[in-house]
Amino acid sequence: MKRPFLLPSTKPCYTMLIDFIIVISYFALVMIFAMRGKVGKDANVEEYFLSSRNLRWPSIAISTIATNISGYQLLGMMGSAYLYGLAQANFEINAIQGLFMAAFIFVPMYLKDRVITITQFIEKRLGKEVALIYSVANLLLFSTIILGAALYWGSYAANFVFGDLLGFISDDPTNRMIAIIIFLGVFSAIYTYFGGLGAVVKTDIIQFVILLSGGIMLLVVSVQALGGWGQLYTKTPELMHLHLPADHPKLPWIGMIGLLFMNINYWCANQSVVQRSLAARSLEDAQIGLMVGGLMKYLMAAIIIIPGIALAGITEGSLADPDQAFPHLVVNYLPTGVRAIILCAVFAGLMSTVDSVFNSLSTLFSIDIYKRYLRPDATDQEVVSAGRNTILVTLVTGILMGCYILHIKNSDPTAAFTHTLNEIRYYFNTGFVVVICASAFLIAKNRWITLAAFLSTGVFYSILLRAVDGINYLVAAMIAILIGYAILAIPSIAANGHRPMKEWLQFSSPRVRDFGLAMLASLIICHIIFH
Repeated sequence: MKRPFLLPSTKPCYTMLIDFIIVISYFALVMIFAMRGKVGKDANVEEYFLSSRNLRWPSIAISTIATNISGYQLLGMMGSAYLYGLAQANFEINAIQGLFMAAFIFVPMYLKDRVITITQFIEKRLGKEVALIYSVANLLLFSTIILGAALYWGSYAANFVFGDLLGFISDDPTNRMIAIIIFLGVFSAIYTYFGGLGAVVKTDIIQFVILLSGGIMLLVVSVQALGGWGQLYTKTPELMHLHLPADHPKLPWIGMIGLLFMNINYWCANQSVVQRSLAARSLEDAQIGLMVGGLMKYLMAAIIIIPGIALAGITEGSLADPDQAFPHLVVNYLPTGVRAIILCAVFAGLMSTVDSVFNSLSTLFSIDIYKRYLRPDATDQEVVSAGRNTILVTLVTGILMGCYILHIKNSDPTAAFTHTLNEIRYYFNTGFVVVICASAFLIAKNRWITLAAFLSTGVFYSILLRAVDGINYLVAAMIAILIGYAILAIPSIAANGHRPMKEWLQFSSPRVRDFGLAMLASLIICHIIFH
């Protein structure tokens, strides 16, 4: 039976206290588990940043997906699912496209060159000027929007559920959320600082188990509250479609082509995601891990999207703020104890993202900037020290951006905030796609034309958003990428041709190849069934 909506202030204090104790115990467990993998001051570069290149496929699969799933998905995407339904699942299941390209096109090239950062791969093919700007742009994006957004979503959930219990911080919700942002950032920075990638992967495993357990609980409870799986088609039939009309303002079906390009950036060239594959024991481990990660994305889609659709049926779309879909379910439909597990799942997703961003930022700065330009003669220990100092600096920038994102959200609480953040990130990401594709597919590139294409792609994206009335940001991103890549590719192919297509795909074994092709086939079938 549906329970009436309860604001956090109406919950009995003792039940809230039980939930709070469980959450605090979770934080203590994560810290203990992480610090067991503490890396000493004499650690070398590969030990600290790549866990000595010894990761096996289960660790790669779990850590990659745990890094991907954050408060952005559990809160932001669930809020979007509340508004737009199953179409929001495209951001989850279509990740299989990116994971396939990462596993069989890009990662084999990275491992062959034994790079530590994607920037090193780009420099070898496009020159140091493009590589430097690429690295600096990534550092700016990761240390502000990516890190700040992750911290914001964690504080949003914690304040909604534990607002009364945290009243000792401040009576003002905004001030409480700022305090939570600071706590979450400092907590994640501590164990990443001491443990490097090894600590990140170890904590990702325990966090993923909690995330998965909590997500399944929420999925089951939300569907039961609606009245069963069949009610999804009875009460919310308009929300059970993967493909929305071409003129839809946020998720038109044609925008999924643009999403394919953005998946190249996220899954194939995002340092925080690809770093696990760079640390693989073998190419086979990397490829199996990424494809198993693709399987996990189906489960993640169910956990993230279906509860939002179910709640739309339960409330008949009456929530004023769609991003309250997740905390609404937690507060109103879960008992004491279970509610705390769900909150732990949110924090697990948050910290697995934040610690990965910290680790990637430390890697990018220490390898691409410090070792390459500032101290070419630096020892491994000095490089690791520079990486650790980077974590401290970006902790400050991440906290500041988290507070700024909080201000933006407060100014328009009715918006599905996940799409707002996407629109901002794509000013950077469109150019990243052009650069990584040029590095992989073109034979000889003029570095100055490449630099112009890289920098102008974000400008094209901005112009399209402002000049074309009603254009969707995914469509704008797709067009901008095609224009930017054409500027670079047409003269390059005309003069030198392109890399033979048979060199694009590399499989470690026939069984891995079949696994990858089966994953692509499953995605096609999914789109046919749920079109």
